[in-house]
Amino acid sequence: MSEEEKLDRSKDYSANNIQVLEGLEAVRKRPAMYIGDVGVKGLHHLVYEVVDNSIDEALAGYCDTIDVFINENNSITVIDNGRGIPVEMHEKEQKSALEVVMTVLHAGGKFDKDTYKVSGGLHGVGVSCVNALSTQLIAEVHRNGKVYSQEYAIGVPQHPVKEIGTTEINGTKVTFLPDASIFDSTVYSYDTLSNRLRELAFLNKGIKLTITDKRKTDEEGNFISDEFFSEGGLKEFVFFLDESRETLIEDAIYIEGEKDGIPVEVAMLYNTSYSENIHAYVNNINTHEGGTHLSGFRMGLTRTLKKYADESGMLSKLKFEIAGDDFREGLTAVISVKVQEPQFEGQTKTKLGNREVTSPVSQAVSEMLENYLEEHPKDAKTIVNKVILAATARHAARKAREMVQRKGALTGGGLPGKLADCSSKDPAECEIYLVEGDSAGGTAKQGRDRHFQAIMPLRGKILNVEKAMQHKIFENEEIKNIYTALGVRVGTDEDSKALNMEKLRYHKVIIMCDADVDGSHIVTLILTFFFRHMKEMIEMGYIYIATPPLYLVKKGNKEVYAWTDDDRDRIALELKGNGTTSPGIQRYKGLGEMNAEQLWSTTMNPEFRTLRQVSIESAADADRTFSMLMGDDVPPRRDFIEKNAKYAKIDI
Repeated sequence: MSEEEKLDRSKDYSANNIQVLEGLEAVRKRPAMYIGDVGVKGLHHLVYEVVDNSIDEALAGYCDTIDVFINENNSITVIDNGRGIPVEMHEKEQKSALEVVMTVLHAGGKFDKDTYKVSGGLHGVGVSCVNALSTQLIAEVHRNGKVYSQEYAIGVPQHPVKEIGTTEINGTKVTFLPDASIFDSTVYSYDTLSNRLRELAFLNKGIKLTITDKRKTDEEGNFISDEFFSEGGLKEFVFFLDESRETLIEDAIYIEGEKDGIPVEVAMLYNTSYSENIHAYVNNINTHEGGTHLSGFRMGLTRTLKKYADESGMLSKLKFEIAGDDFREGLTAVISVKVQEPQFEGQTKTKLGNREVTSPVSQAVSEMLENYLEEHPKDAKTIVNKVILAATARHAARKAREMVQRKGALTGGGLPGKLADCSSKDPAECEIYLVEGDSAGGTAKQGRDRHFQAIMPLRGKILNVEKAMQHKIFENEEIKNIYTALGVRVGTDEDSKALNMEKLRYHKVIIMCDADVDGSHIVTLILTFFFRHMKEMIEMGYIYIATPPLYLVKKGNKEVYAWTDDDRDRIALELKGNGTTSPGIQRYKGLGEMNAEQLWSTTMNPEFRTLRQVSIESAADADRTFSMLMGDDVPPRRDFIEKNAKYAKIDI
């Protein structure tokens, strides 16, 4: 688009493009309805709402740079070089369009189809929601050679929009301070924001996104910062995700185009792993529950690869049918579609429901694959051989899985002998502890509340599922015990990895391991298993990690537990008082060092314990991290250890 065209179209973006849909009254009363929750996720969602506005400008062709700053006081500043929010009088509201955008829920250019063809953002509440949940927000607009500003407090304008200077640039700058009376914490995570900006850079090639943390400096005294920019888009994304995996084909299979008015971009890469890693996006939203675009991708992939494999004659010696998920084993793919009016469904409203999307995606993938397979016969043969290997392994896994489930039926419910079950049969109140070691398991059995707490000891380190074929997983004794204890079933005729949770026996699965290096490794192994094979359990919020204390500080008859080094030092100082004798400090390296009463009071009693709920902020980042930590490729893991070694604590 030429500068003249941009200028002409920019003139069309005025106050009248801003449509008002509803008021802002309920946001502060029920913030979770608008931003998901008032925890860490909701706090970071505020940033995403503001950045989404800038991304919308980029998608419309007016912005190519977005800068995010975490300020010293944990306020956030987002600056873009778009057109600047209109400041003229809004005809209906009789106030500045900037004030309307900032103070009226669902007000914005994205609700006028002529202004933005597509728009990002899951909740679609706009920056006014951020304003309502901030003690202070300052909006500064550079537009038409002038600088305008307006300040707000918990969503209320403190003065009319003011002209405060002249400028030679266009764009919008928003600075906001989250309300500490609303959020559980107002401390921003640099890594969480960085991961999202990196993701946005891959999904929107050609846009530069930067993040700067003014709370921290490096060894040279510079603020911690990162810059994300992608020329290749999703093609670069799949290579980034597969950085620690061994690829099977030299280059990513890639398509970008428009089908039936729907922009479709797909990149895919096969690797030697046994897991399927498909990440689907709609208007930059990670739809981790899938939807119609994912269905279209799978249809196009299966149909085209099956046709090629049949015609090649490579399946002639196979004695059983190939299933759909055989074509996806060892596949890393990213699908991104842009939809004018997305309809979201599912448990967390991240499943695309637009039926008109399935066919365009399926057609695009079919055409892409047909061309690729024809032009790359060597890679095509490698892919089909991978599919045959996956089908053979699935056939063996089905037998192993049926043995596990048949054994359960024959033994009257099939509960493992090591399981000490609870008396309640209501999954909503029942919880199961997966405990490291028989010794700690025995202590936990003595200390628990038998009504609702079940104990399942695990012997040693469970199988690393990242490196194992599916049938090996079902043959592993500890993993078999987890499946049967939970009561879940896996596998259908259509999808051998589908999880059936109708008979799930516990809505809290608590991983309880020693607070040492080995314990952390076991936690990671168990989390890898759940992420790869029971991801639905994580997504529904059923997986937790117990937090046993690290120290017992004692002086005389006083005993106080500490969960962090800072707590330990503070408690020791308090107990010492004005005396000369320092308190004794006991470091708990293992659960077995506590008796049943101590384990109950510190780690298992719902009134006093601390449980860390496991959630997935970014499925793509989690996928890459588990692959890096638990996969075969050593260099990325070494780089990670070297980078993070300074944060590690060594037990002696």
